[in-house]
Amino acid sequence: MQPRFLSRSLLLFLLLVASPCSPHEQDHAGAASALHESFLRCISDLSPGTANPSHLVHAPSDPSYPSLLNSTIQNLRFNSPETPRPALLLIPSTVAETQACVACCRRHGLTVRARSGGHDYEGLSYRSVPSASSAAGARPFAVVDVALLRGVHVDLARREARVGAGATLGELYYAAARDSGGALGFPAGICPTVCAGGHLSGGGFGPMMRKHGLAADNVVGAEVVDAEGRLRLLPGRAAMGEGLFWAIRGGGGGSFGVVVSWTIRLVPVPPVVSAFTVRRRVRNRRQTEATIRLLTAWQRVAQALPDDLFVKAALDSKLDVAGERRPMVTFKSLFLGNCSGMVALMSAHLPELGVTARDCRDMSWIESALYFYGYTAGEPAEVLLDRTKQPKDYYKVKLDYLTSPLPSAAVAGLLAWIAEDGGGSIDIDPQGGAMGAATPESATPYAHRRGYLYNVQYFVKWRGGGGEEEGRHLAWVRGVHGFMAAYASSGPRASYVNFRDLDLGINVDGETSYEKARGWGEMYFGGNFRRLAMVKAEVDPEQVFWSEQSIPPLFVAGAGEEWQSDQKSVFVSDS
Repeated sequence: MQPRFLSRSLLLFLLLVASPCSPHEQDHAGAASALHESFLRCISDLSPGTANPSHLVHAPSDPSYPSLLNSTIQNLRFNSPETPRPALLLIPSTVAETQACVACCRRHGLTVRARSGGHDYEGLSYRSVPSASSAAGARPFAVVDVALLRGVHVDLARREARVGAGATLGELYYAAARDSGGALGFPAGICPTVCAGGHLSGGGFGPMMRKHGLAADNVVGAEVVDAEGRLRLLPGRAAMGEGLFWAIRGGGGGSFGVVVSWTIRLVPVPPVVSAFTVRRRVRNRRQTEATIRLLTAWQRVAQALPDDLFVKAALDSKLDVAGERRPMVTFKSLFLGNCSGMVALMSAHLPELGVTARDCRDMSWIESALYFYGYTAGEPAEVLLDRTKQPKDYYKVKLDYLTSPLPSAAVAGLLAWIAEDGGGSIDIDPQGGAMGAATPESATPYAHRRGYLYNVQYFVKWRGGGGEEEGRHLAWVRGVHGFMAAYASSGPRASYVNFRDLDLGINVDGETSYEKARGWGEMYFGGNFRRLAMVKAEVDPEQVFWSEQSIPPLFVAGAGEEWQSDQKSVFVSDS
């Protein structure tokens, strides 16, 4: 079911966006202006506390629009004149304004995309895909950017924090460590400029996931603006509240509503943690064979190490003195204990790596957050508060899961791919521990738990624009992903919604359906995709929140009863 109200003026505005040089440009510009003025009046009506709605509502004709839209576009592939732009860019500074934004979008027939930090790898939080339009054309959309909802409030007595969707992970980590005197942290990703709104919506893994699970596993409450502009306090007591709360903790951003804040459970961290980085360069055949043996040994144990210990492997390449590209493997760790304990565990479980006390550094947990992002020169914790530190690049990512260790031939193949011209990098993170423990796959939408040993992340980035250079890098990342098809999980080949990948499949506007989306949906969510679609049908049947990979609605008679039956054994309310 599609939204019922799509006005003639918005259809004309759509033509303006698609054909800015058409003969009727003046009429189209008038329609765009009419939309802008009507939306401003709507905001004034629904949010009387907003003194100046023009500070909130930005149209493409506004001088401020380009800089505001581009401010958090992290992937420069989608920052070009050819990229379809939102009809309106909405930047609320309060929850009430966020509600008004969504309600006014619904009144005006605009679909809604929520943006917090702009790190969606395919840019779906701020752009549309021309190839995803039906013959009738794409519907115009608005972006609701929640970057100003960025407060972090720590409750030490409850060991919880209320985190605005626009707060970065760096701001969350800094506040948790500062307010607890270093005693509390949070298990999430390593990039400090990623925002909580999107990261937790998709799951959120990081170096402490083997001990404490995903970021989403530690969410105990949320505030969500639904498709009608109502504020929903979750988990809530009603069955629909339970279903929505389940769906937003791993079902991906942009499908069920606009999360304006999370309430999260902080986790205890010791006063001293430790980390090491050990590199192995590959310059000749002998070193290649030794590296293959080392990676094979690491695979046997990394997902079965004690939960306090996380050791990942990263494959990259460097140019040697002759200008030849050579593979390099980096092992990086976090241990929730000191270096003496770390070295003892590594000696017992992976002596082949040869980790010694010289390789290891003791530090606080907040210092480990700096370390994992690459701040290793004694930078102060305050750099985590700087949202401008992450460089913007052109890039493409893909992801796999492994349910069995890679054979030597596959490891050798990855080393060969890494050395190719136009190549990128490959990170292999171990799961196990809390990720493979007793938590059933239906506890949250993130289904890749027991039996999934590793995730494999393929990255490629470049500095130029499109054309031949882009084609060369895209061919590499798609090629190595294709090579891994024989070794990755299957039935289906699993992926991860926070590593969004439009190569897996897309919705077509006007033709979106559960059956057509099952291919990519079950790659992300396994058997949970059906449940997500049932929740979508309950909370957003008109698909106000729509994108090329939003969850489609599945209308099932008696879905509420089916949902409650499925969830009795896995849903626990923290209220």
